[in-house]
Amino acid sequence: MRKIHLIPNMITAFGLACGLFVIFKLNMVEPGFSTYEVLYSSVVLLLLAAFADLLDGAIARIMNAESEFGFMFDSLADAISFGVAPSILMLKNLSLEQGSGLSFFAVIGAMLFSLCGVLRLVRFNVKVSEAKGKTHILADQKKHFTGLPIPAAALAAVSLNLLLESPFVMIHYPTSPEAKAIILTIAMVVLGFFMISRWKFPSLKVLHFRLPSFHLVLLTVILALFILYGIFYFFSVILMVITWGYIVLGWILSIIRLIAGKKSKTLEDFEPDLED
Repeated sequence: MRKIHLIPNMITAFGLACGLFVIFKLNMVEPGFSTYEVLYSSVVLLLLAAFADLLDGAIARIMNAESEFGFMFDSLADAISFGVAPSILMLKNLSLEQGSGLSFFAVIGAMLFSLCGVLRLVRFNVKVSEAKGKTHILADQKKHFTGLPIPAAALAAVSLNLLLESPFVMIHYPTSPEAKAIILTIAMVVLGFFMISRWKFPSLKVLHFRLPSFHLVLLTVILALFILYGIFYFFSVILMVITWGYIVLGWILSIIRLIAGKKSKTLEDFEPDLED
């Protein structure tokens, strides 16, 4: 009988529970009547799910507790928490007339996001299985992601949703339900496309800063203060900047690589993969 390690899988189960709670809670709310508080709590739960997704893999590697069961469990949990929950959150928040053209396109956008998220996870699992025992491929996979990671896509989707419903935007930049539906639908389609694309996105594991210890500590404290202040008073804006900033960074690095050309060594790691 194969050994199943408890702690990493408990963390994965916690992340899955967060995603399921968001889905079940939203299904108890009438469409178009989800308040900012409901959106806020849902986004916080999905942030906890993302943190659990980051933590379970790290703990499994530290404990040497990686297993096939944990690998599959983690992917299925990600499909629900980051593939399904953001789509339901978007559709429940929109106040659209059923049967209208706009509601149809909103549903299509949500479905494409979820479908592309699942396909992204399947491709990732296949690539990891193929890379087993090949150290150079595994090293490359740790430097970057091929396609936008599904947790990043999910957080980008819900952060945009939250920002459009935030008191700041509602007061200063009020948006009609129709315009909001169009913006969110386009965003879901774009995020879905980049999840299954061959564009490279940087991994946080390879971020290194060559700074003296004192300067690094000082910079960390200053950034932490700004982020904490923003979380308390401008949570939706800060989350939007962080999530979409990561995506834009990936776009910029990939575009620079495309402009440089294959003969150049500039940002070689961000050369788009060839089609299978």
